[in-house]
Amino acid sequence: MQIHIKKFDVNMDVKASGIEFEVRKPDGSRQIGDCYLTMTGLIWCKGKKDKRSGVKLPWADFMEIMKSETTKKTALKAAKAT
Repeated sequence: MQIHIKKFDVNMDVKASGIEFEVRKPDGSRQIGDCYLTMTGLIWCKGKKDKRSGVKLPWADFMEIMKSETTKKTALKAAKAT
């Protein structure tokens, strides 16, 4: 994957609008989506979806999923099954 920072403010706390990352195919040919890192969590926007329509993941849920390799693998397995 190619990841590009679209918007980045250095030397400050992450605010409500957050930091936006553009995610592209490895060859850079197509945008896969955008990932926002905000003070409340992460937001994934597949394709060119608007930030308000993205899937939100609060920090507490992210930390629960990522607390171990086992919990991460279990979450990924569940996500791939849907």
